[in-house]
Amino acid sequence: MPRKRHSADEIIRTLRQAEAWQADGATLAQVCQRLEISEQTLHRWRHQYGGLPPDMMKRLKEIEAENRRLKRLVADLSLHKQILKEVAEGKW
Repeated sequence: MPRKRHSADEIIRTLRQAEAWQADGATLAQVCQRLEISEQTLHRWRHQYGGLPPDMMKRLKEIEAENRRLKRLVADLSLHKQILKEVAEGKW
């Protein structure tokens, strides 16, 4: 059974392999079968990661992770602010 998550490096390697096989004459269906992924996944990966070099891909993933962390932090702080506001107004 194929894995659900792939690292950015694995995706880039997979895309390069797919391009090589297609350049050698393999059809999209054959490439996807060899890679054990769906055509939809391959298209999505090409759209997301297609033209990026590996170092830029790594940086993109780091920025996305930082963004998720900051969004959680803002949500936590907003909740704490609301709680403090209610306590200050005597609604507790």
